Amino acid sequence: MVDCRDLDRAARFWADVLGYTAEGEAAGDTGGEVYRSLYPVDGRGIEILLQRTADAKASKNRLHLDLRTRNLEAEVGRVTALGATRLTDDPVREEGWAWHVLADPDGNEFCVVLPPDVYWTGQ
Repeated sequence: MVDCRDLDRAARFWADVLGYTAEGEAAGDTGGEVYRSLYPVDGRGIEILLQRTADAKASKNRLHLDLRTRNLEAEVGRVTALGATRLTDDPVREEGWAWHVLADPDGNEFCVVLPPDVYWTGQ
């Protein structure tokens, strides 16, 4: 579950980032709806549940998504164009992995991660 203040905005952002579709998209976030489900377009994969909350994000997430990619800078550019904020100036690097920490429009952190080449070849 991902907490958010504006279900429409969060649904658009996460659906675009993940290639999902939102269930019951509203024609304006009126405040009456509490949950919104996101599903993979092809029907295969996990459901992401968004929950409206009035609480402001106050500290680091206890759980966040890591989105793996083959092109770190291109993917970071794509998700920032969708509304994410980059929180790291330079990629964090550790044991062949590289990643940027970003925040969604509600401030929830997530990472875009470039695994080492061996990850893609399975060796």
